Amino acid sequence: MHKKELYMTTLLPPDMSLGVVSLSVADLQRSLAYYQEHIGLALQQRDGSIATLGAGDRPLLRLHEQPGAQHIQRATGLYHYAIRVPSRLELARVIQHFIQGGTPIDGASDHTVSEALYLSDPDGHGIEIYRDRPRSDWYDPQGKFLMNTLALDVPGIMAELNAATPDWAGLHPDTDMGHVHLQVANIPAAEQFYLGVLGFERMVNMGSASFVSAGGYHHHLGMNTWAGVGVPPPPPHAARLLSYEINLPTSASLNTLLDQIRAADLPITETDAGWVIRDPSQNTIVLRTI
Repeated sequence: MHKKELYMTTLLPPDMSLGVVSLSVADLQRSLAYYQEHIGLALQQRDGSIATLGAGDRPLLRLHEQPGAQHIQRATGLYHYAIRVPSRLELARVIQHFIQGGTPIDGASDHTVSEALYLSDPDGHGIEIYRDRPRSDWYDPQGKFLMNTLALDVPGIMAELNAATPDWAGLHPDTDMGHVHLQVANIPAAEQFYLGVLGFERMVNMGSASFVSAGGYHHHLGMNTWAGVGVPPPPPHAARLLSYEINLPTSASLNTLLDQIRAADLPITETDAGWVIRDPSQNTIVLRTI
């Protein structure tokens, strides 16, 4: 597919958003303890072996218990999902909570566009918690988009705290799902789907990774082949990504997207949760209106 053909589709509206990420976990009680005590999500609903957690009144994560589920590395699926806090102060409060609770982290980075912490849950699912810098900081004086991986200025972040900072009571109510980073089998095929069919725009392509967005955001989706080019979907017994949601702002914008999917002759199914489609790496997406 030529570059000109790739962008003939209607772009996603800039006010689209990402919704609930659904995961399978081996032990629901273990996961609920981790996400509530360490991450600061609140349990919003539980129905037997399925639990929904979120921040404020916004659902962010849905856990499906699958006893015996195992972490699989060399497969498509989730690299990490990224919870976005509304300010640098809130990121400082998260760090302070991790220090006080002895929460282990996998890494921390300054990406120029954002400041981020990285963790893994008890099933090996990757988590990012981050705050955005202002959009004006995402570009150099010549207008070039900047997205780097630099050392995180932890002392500078912690300087946001003072004696008036409230005690930890969980993630801020304005916390949302900022982006989802996927493991895919093939970058060109993934871009053809996400850009050429769904209508995202490419922000950065690094060869083995691509970052795409709507409305000029630094990225709503990341995609990489770091687990290997051509890796298969995870087996049924894996602790894995079950789905993630793309929220459209209006019925009209959803219908436009559905028309594009049908024009591409891709299978899509209507369910109670929304319209379900799989990308070329068999990652499941639920399309819905907010």
